[in-house]
Amino acid sequence: MPLTIPTLIISMLLFMVLFFGIGFLLNMLLRMTWVMAVIYPIVVIMIVDDVRLTEYFTAPGSSFPELMNGIVHLHFSDLLVLLFGLLGAILSGVSIKMLRVRGYQMF
Repeated sequence: MPLTIPTLIISMLLFMVLFFGIGFLLNMLLRMTWVMAVIYPIVVIMIVDDVRLTEYFTAPGSSFPELMNGIVHLHFSDLLVLLFGLLGAILSGVSIKMLRVRGYQMF
């Protein structure tokens, strides 16, 4: 069932803020600027697919087609929410990079 417009807007903002915050904290603590942008596809795979992460290495022939099937059958609203989460993860890396260039030292 697709989301209503207000629920979609709130979900998009929530995912963006959530992954911005998580990414900002991880970038600050681990001192790796793009760590959340790298981890985010793994989070999306765990959200979209019911296959365990280890099965992508032990049984790739059956798990990758199931992942593609899950991605293809997503609603447009779900794709928007996931894309805004990716935007939040990328914005956290950009903001940490800008802060470091301007001389702010985090942890």
